[in-house]
Amino acid sequence: MEILDIKDLSFTYPLAAAPTLDSISFSVNEGELVALCGATGSGKSTLLRLIKKELAPLGEKSGTVKFRGKSTEDCIPSDIGFVMQDPDHQIVTDKVWHELAFGLENMGLPQSSIARRTAEMSSYFGIEDKFDRNISELSGGQKQLINLAAVMVTEPGLLILDEPTAQLDPITASDFINTVKKLNRDLSLTVIIAEHRLEEIIPLCDKLLVIENGRVLAFGKPHDVAVQLYSHKDIMCGMPAAARISAALGAARPALSVIEGRELVRTYGNEVQPERNVNDTGNKDTALEFHEVYFRYERELPDVLKGLSFSVNKGEIYCILGGNGSGKTTALGCASGIIKPYSGTIRIFGKKLKEYKNQTLYKECLALMPQDIKTVFLRNTVREELEDAGTDISSLPFDLTPHLDKHPYDLSGGEMQLCAFAKVLALKPKILLLDEPTKGLDAASKIKIIALLKQLTANGMTIVTVTHDVEFAAECADRCALFFRGEIVSAAPPDEFFSENSFYTTAASRITRGHFRNAVTAGKAAELCLLNGRKAEKI
Repeated sequence: MEILDIKDLSFTYPLAAAPTLDSISFSVNEGELVALCGATGSGKSTLLRLIKKELAPLGEKSGTVKFRGKSTEDCIPSDIGFVMQDPDHQIVTDKVWHELAFGLENMGLPQSSIARRTAEMSSYFGIEDKFDRNISELSGGQKQLINLAAVMVTEPGLLILDEPTAQLDPITASDFINTVKKLNRDLSLTVIIAEHRLEEIIPLCDKLLVIENGRVLAFGKPHDVAVQLYSHKDIMCGMPAAARISAALGAARPALSVIEGRELVRTYGNEVQPERNVNDTGNKDTALEFHEVYFRYERELPDVLKGLSFSVNKGEIYCILGGNGSGKTTALGCASGIIKPYSGTIRIFGKKLKEYKNQTLYKECLALMPQDIKTVFLRNTVREELEDAGTDISSLPFDLTPHLDKHPYDLSGGEMQLCAFAKVLALKPKILLLDEPTKGLDAASKIKIIALLKQLTANGMTIVTVTHDVEFAAECADRCALFFRGEIVSAAPPDEFFSENSFYTTAASRITRGHFRNAVTAGKAAELCLLNGRKAEKI
């Protein structure tokens, strides 16, 4: 039974030269889980917000959006639930229990119904132990789970999620997506989820909707759509590793999951194995060094950094991975001088951080791109932001020209990341600190960013990045480090790091493990398959 029907939907933002959405048409049946994907700025978020009238942007709209046969303009707020990318942007109260009850209170339900629904939802999501806690004390993953529970307690018929795992670590993201699938399965809940991280969601979805330049490029069953995308390299590079390996090998039916990928890879020989990748960063002088660093946010609170010690070589890309709340962002804050540890030593190019006086640390020495990217912007247009920073647009591997006259806050999440990246690079730092630099970026943009980072380090820059994006780290890092409970517990080159991990690893590593040694990227897996050739068919 059809639950959502969109016909000829077009939308143009005020003063925009071209429409963001152009004649979008598709329908969703009740109980389906639909994955929505497309390049940064392709119109995904605009489409999702137009489905829920309370979040619909201002602009010129044409076409129809119907929910259960009636216009969404006539729907009540609880008909369609919405979970945003940033957990903090959706939370409105201070306590977990009040966040769950808030929507029900606005619906005017009696206290007995509110108590019953919040109790049941808390039990379903396993958050009873957090019921009385302050939301500010929760990690990003816990906050996003609370947001999902607060939406589900209103019993929506359609659940929309706009890149809900963008700020979550791999394990938490996997748990969150599995929770969404459980809701879909247990309640026959219809779900539309937009994601750039498609590794987990595509094997679980019923339909895959691909948007390109505001138009529907493909819509249908995931295996059928994946075949159509073989010739669309900019979109194919964001598909699950199994699908990318399938495309490189020309498989008639693409593999989408790790299990399907393993079956495909094992039809190829494995006599030729990769040599261990020896990462030589050249100059072994130290650019950044932490020695026994301790930090806590308040005297009464426990330490966030607990004797943190590590060093980063000059000209190295050093990727730090770890769970939400483990202290990664705090470490970058200490390295940048924004927050000060109460014990320990931090050195930048051999000089103690506190010896950098009169802002000399930030004069072509060190720059930080923060996780909350909006804090970077101070002007009314992208053009003013870049001119103030002295950015040479022509030197960038991505094109910001179409966005020059937009307010930075009007950009998509990925476009905002690229704009901030351009501003930070204009500072010409010798050490660049990046906190979740690929958040909201499509795969094609990530490839360009990786190439730029490698070029920068080849020219002598040192880059330290905190990331949840294991694919990004596997492709670009010289060394990867695992952050746990305020310390770095291991650091190694990507092939060794990801081959030895079970959960903080890439899908390609899971697919090839036991068949190819240290193949942690889809490109390397496909290369090895082609080098070895197909196994001879048994007679």
